[in-house]
Amino acid sequence: MLDIKFIRENPKKVEESCKKRGIKFDLKKLLAIDEKRRKIQTDLERVSAEKNKASREIPKAKDKKKIIAGMKKIDKKGDKLKDSLKKIEKDFYDLMYQVPNILADDVPTGKDESENKVIRKWGKIPKFDFKVKDHIELGEALDIIDVKKAAEVSGARFAYLKKEAALLEFALVKYTFDFLVKKEFIPVVPPIMIKPDVYTKMARLSEEDKDEKYYLPKDDLYLIGSAEHTLGPLHMNEILNEKDLPLRYVGFSTSLRREAGSYGKDTRGILRVHQFDKIEIESFTVKEEALKEQEFIVSLQEQLIQSLNIPYQVVMICTGDMGKPDARQIDMECWIPGQNKYRETHTSDYMADYQARRLNTRVKRKNMEFVHMNDATAFAIGRIIIAILENYQQKDGSIKIPEVLQKYTGFKIIK
Repeated sequence: MLDIKFIRENPKKVEESCKKRGIKFDLKKLLAIDEKRRKIQTDLERVSAEKNKASREIPKAKDKKKIIAGMKKIDKKGDKLKDSLKKIEKDFYDLMYQVPNILADDVPTGKDESENKVIRKWGKIPKFDFKVKDHIELGEALDIIDVKKAAEVSGARFAYLKKEAALLEFALVKYTFDFLVKKEFIPVVPPIMIKPDVYTKMARLSEEDKDEKYYLPKDDLYLIGSAEHTLGPLHMNEILNEKDLPLRYVGFSTSLRREAGSYGKDTRGILRVHQFDKIEIESFTVKEEALKEQEFIVSLQEQLIQSLNIPYQVVMICTGDMGKPDARQIDMECWIPGQNKYRETHTSDYMADYQARRLNTRVKRKNMEFVHMNDATAFAIGRIIIAILENYQQKDGSIKIPEVLQKYTGFKIIK
């Protein structure tokens, strides 16, 4: 959520941000409601002052009953104003939550993913002297991935990871945690359920995207779509000490998504499934260091991918392809031989104070400020397993294991 004072003082900047994102928003309506809201707040302050004045006059008044009767009228007036304020504040915050974040200065303008900007590439695309197989052909032949039985048990877009593939997942988790803990990240296994109001404060639940989420009506809880959804509120309603920042976390969780609207897209294999595991980064810092923090996180993502020796490209996401809470988004796309193209495997989101303002996560400095937040993918396990299987496939159908993972897997090859 943006600061309403900023919106009042910079309406053109807010409108420009909405326009670049392709979002239609009635800013005039928000500002009109804000003006009414402020008037009611002023009237309430006057009523409170009148009541205080009357209270002070009672002890020395000859006709106390008259003053008390007047106070009752003041109370009724105050109650009406409170009811009006309650209603208008609901309308106000409903609109405030729809205003997208202000874009960082270097975000490229574009209508959709076709206008994202490749910043750099790393690694040599492998050349094979045999017909390349995709991960599902490899996985089924080696009996390490089973989507057919998963479909019988759970439905489409689920999978069993078996044998060496299961061990590869846990090797990736342990390797990544070891790597990031050495960088002073705090390890976390967060909850995979979240209250609707907290999900909304994280700017990850709205009318437009709630059909993407799994909801448990009996418990009034949502299942998270990524670990950062419950890592972000870790300091909700807290005041952090500046000396403790940056606070950096690495969390592992199962993620669940309906993939609403993606029917017919990436239906083969485990690239786009309803249930998958992820290792996520969440960072809290002061505003002056926040963009540097994103670049630092991106450098860690690159180090992790490079250590697996998988070719990738770094992509700056354009205005029309970014989520509402993002001020700046950078993706990593790994080379997937079975598709003969790069596919998104990592995201790094800089939120500025957009989420922190909703979560009420502040930092004590000379003045009290909202922290700035970053979240990012360390590894989306399923997608990086795809990249490993396809990039490390051998002519005989076996799969070599990246050298850095071998001590974690206990084997060098899947055959």
